[in-house]
Amino acid sequence: MLFFVQALLVVLAVAISRYIQNSRIGRGLQALRDDELAAECTGVPTLRLKLIACVISGALMCAVGAPAAMYLQYADPGSAFNLNYSVTTLAMSLIGGTAHWSGPIIGAILLGTTQQFLTVTISSEVNVLVLGVMLVLFVVGAPEGIIGLVRKLRGNRKEGEA
Repeated sequence: MLFFVQALLVVLAVAISRYIQNSRIGRGLQALRDDELAAECTGVPTLRLKLIACVISGALMCAVGAPAAMYLQYADPGSAFNLNYSVTTLAMSLIGGTAHWSGPIIGAILLGTTQQFLTVTISSEVNVLVLGVMLVLFVVGAPEGIIGLVRKLRGNRKEGEA
């Protein structure tokens, strides 16, 4: 049951993200990301967009984190605010790539599968080491994540054909 709830929340989060990306809010956030001062000068309501982004991301994080208490059957602040969860969440986005909406999903699947495989085969203590190694490899070798790496490889292949 919990799997279906989480899967529904993932689909909902991706749908909301895609909607925002293609909307007026998304264009404003892209302008804000590129140059905040220029966006402010062209009439983009930067403070309002920052507040909207904070509210939407907080709401999505709450919706996704709420079933964790149901899974664990109790709420423990020590585990909820564990640094490992925050780093893992950021690593999923960095490994997959933040330039496209599918990047964090690919990063989550890759990192989650790797961590579960290591927990079953070796031990759960190795997860932090593997997370650190993967982060270093992707930040140095593929700073735009898997999505950026695939785009670069496709571009090199197209240049070789021409």
